[in-house]
Amino acid sequence: MNSRERVLARVRRAVGDASDSASSSYAQDVPRDYHEQHGARTAAETADLLAENLAEYRALVHRAQEADLPALIARLLAERDADSVLAPAGLPREWLSGVAARLVEDSPDSTPHELDEVTAVVTGCALAVAETGTLVLDGSPDQGRRRITLIPDHHICVVRVPEQLVSSVPQALPRLDPGRPLTWISGPSATSDIELDRVEGVHGPRTLQVILVE
Repeated sequence: MNSRERVLARVRRAVGDASDSASSSYAQDVPRDYHEQHGARTAAETADLLAENLAEYRALVHRAQEADLPALIARLLAERDADSVLAPAGLPREWLSGVAARLVEDSPDSTPHELDEVTAVVTGCALAVAETGTLVLDGSPDQGRRRITLIPDHHICVVRVPEQLVSSVPQALPRLDPGRPLTWISGPSATSDIELDRVEGVHGPRTLQVILVE
């Protein structure tokens, strides 16, 4: 028996008789009794875990009340001397009411060069996963096209807590539409060369700031 046959045999054993019945399905026949999260947590503890894991990935985490959000966003942009800010069409405009920088609309006609000239982008998110420190964007109106969060060097992402917060990936998947362009973000873009020298900003923003809004 070669390696291919061994792998297929293991798949057949795992699936059991599901493939032999026209009326059965993989989702129905394979037991899914695994834990959906590691331990029980309150909403506050889940938010703390998300913040801890985001920081582990070198994202910058901030906490705010809804009323304080415009002032916080304006301060974070000013601290990095942002002169232009890209805002998706569905982003609440009151969030940017204190921003002094020029606002840039999310246009399908924008070229990569034009987006590279934008200092920062501010978006919402679809979900945040606490156990993995992951933000999920799905292209909704408050998040815009995928490329606007990959090209500008500074991304500010707003997460509503607890509405957009889940503990684990198994809890996140049923709440996401697989037909949408899902982008999973765990910290700012980074890579390491063969000598393990870390370089940030290679595949996406060099700076990721996450605001947890209660």
